[in-house]
Amino acid sequence: MVGATIPCHAQWDPYQTTAAVTVAEREAADARHLQQARDSIEKIRKSAAQVQVVDAAGRAVAGVRVHVDQISQDFLFGNLAEDQFKADWTDAERARFTELFKGLFNFTELTLVKWQQYEPQRGQHQQEEMTRQLDWAARNDIVVKGHTIGWSHNAGTPDWLYAMPARQRLAEYKRHVTEMVTRNRQRIQRWDAVNEPVTTIPYERALQETRAKGQIDDGPRYDTRGITLDQVLPWVEQTFRLAHAAHPHGEFHINEFNVLSRRDIRQKYFDLVEALLQRKVPVHGIGIQAHEPREMWFATPEIVKAFDQMAALGLPLHITEFLPQSSGKPITGGWREGTWTEEAQATFAAQFYTLAFGHPAMKSIHWWGFSDRSVWLPGGGLLDAELKPKPAHTRLFQLIKRDWMTRDLAVDADASGVAAFRGFHGRYRITVTAPDGASRTVDAHVQEGGENRFVVTL
Repeated sequence: MVGATIPCHAQWDPYQTTAAVTVAEREAADARHLQQARDSIEKIRKSAAQVQVVDAAGRAVAGVRVHVDQISQDFLFGNLAEDQFKADWTDAERARFTELFKGLFNFTELTLVKWQQYEPQRGQHQQEEMTRQLDWAARNDIVVKGHTIGWSHNAGTPDWLYAMPARQRLAEYKRHVTEMVTRNRQRIQRWDAVNEPVTTIPYERALQETRAKGQIDDGPRYDTRGITLDQVLPWVEQTFRLAHAAHPHGEFHINEFNVLSRRDIRQKYFDLVEALLQRKVPVHGIGIQAHEPREMWFATPEIVKAFDQMAALGLPLHITEFLPQSSGKPITGGWREGTWTEEAQATFAAQFYTLAFGHPAMKSIHWWGFSDRSVWLPGGGLLDAELKPKPAHTRLFQLIKRDWMTRDLAVDADASGVAAFRGFHGRYRITVTAPDGASRTVDAHVQEGGENRFVVTL
């Protein structure tokens, strides 16, 4: 590839063709942005902390060894976990899946809440199955987000809805939003309230369709030609307000794709969120899907540009559907040549996670399928079909559980009994050991913006 050129805009636009950038220039851009992200990670994902060691009378104890070990992270690293609940899985496979999942992730999106899945017949809710999945998450300390309440895709407009008179359909949708959040508000605090509002037709238009099952495929739902912001705003605003009324302390996000690859879509998304905020609609987070176009290797400058633009709205950012693959298909987008092999998947994943974790507005990253056994895009999993880790799993494990955690740190307290350290945000186990062998272990939480001063009495 030495000497090859890659299409690029004169103002460093990797998705235009009016100028050319060499492979060396592209690699230099990757290195620069990745180093900036690593520097940012050290700055924004860690905080200073102090352990003060005292005796029973409150006097400082000098000459002690303080051992610091992080046991969990505040940042949410997630993946889909629903495959294991399928009937054809064995207990041994479920146990293996769970072991590998919680060994890397602390977060999952629950897609059973999609209306067509959750209520395939009116009044026949899949709440028992949802409870089963929520119980699994609770047992394994996995944070859950519901994905998604409102979506004008077929998955968000159940077939039985079209047997009703048109005037009743919107009332049914409102009922769905309120019931879904109300029924699960004790166990689900985070929701994608609206999915793909810019790239799919407004919900009111979807509800005007008259169809028998299967007559309308996904295509027409993504035909947004001529649809204006004013046409999109009403149903999105109404959905957020209904969901918030059902759970005033809940966290409600919006979610969209092509944000990283198409600047026109990104701008429309930005304009929509900005308008919602101007109307004081309770939007609490911005979701950025990261799997469209499906074979594109996103350019590092464009990733950073997209993050910065959306972060300017002042809301937390969330990577919601990241799914690079190892399918053997050609890599598209013009930033990287070759095919999507397991090594390419691992390299791109490590780059993307570093850029995302290094952005101050980012609060979660969610992969869209754990195992190749039944992943949405072939080869998109971190495990193969036999539940064996792929190179991408190994690379992410190194980043998430080793590089981005403060593990097995030993610090000697000074003459005033204080041991200072700087650690990644999360929960810790701190063990203090005196020269005579006496010791005590306590749990602590190093928080962003917190005082992070812990007193241990020996």
